[in-house]
Amino acid sequence: LLLLCYTEEAAVIVSGLKNTDVFVGESATFTCELSHPGVKNVQWWLDGSPLQNNCVTEISEQDGIIHTLTLNDVACHDSGTVTFRAGSLISSAKLLVKGISLLE
Repeated sequence: LLLLCYTEEAAVIVSGLKNTDVFVGESATFTCELSHPGVKNVQWWLDGSPLQNNCVTEISEQDGIIHTLTLNDVACHDSGTVTFRAGSLISSAKLLVKGISLLE
């Protein structure tokens, strides 16, 4: 007999954040997939600063498993490390915002 007990510690990151390059003014989206829902204390960070859901920063969750962060209308100063933290699980990726060259 196999009993499956889902506790917060049992959750794992199925698919972590990926490094993303975008141009100034575009949107950058980061997605992290967990093995199952119910993980508490989900938080997104950019360079150590916690992110809140607002018109520029869209934080969403699908079925408690797929967590998505979208940064809208990014600027060069938004470049940095995006971190997703769910309980004791952590995934990070780099965001590189590229300026538009006037020479092209």
